[in-house]
Amino acid sequence: MPIFEFKCSACGHEFEILVMKSDEKVNCPKCQSDKVEKKLSSFATQGLGSLDSLSSGSSGCGSSGGFS
Repeated sequence: MPIFEFKCSACGHEFEILVMKSDEKVNCPKCQSDKVEKKLSSFATQGLGSLDSLSSGSSGCGSSGGFS
């Protein structure tokens, strides 16, 4: 079960919450507003950086160069 980071558009409060289902309604724990935005977590950002090294043609494990 993933923990997501959110920011409330109404009061600006940033918080993390465990989300059981992808369509689950999330409210701000401070003001109870449902106007919240999911933030891009630092984990997701770091994960994207590793894709750059794959597409740059650097050799990976068992690879002799770029993609065919």
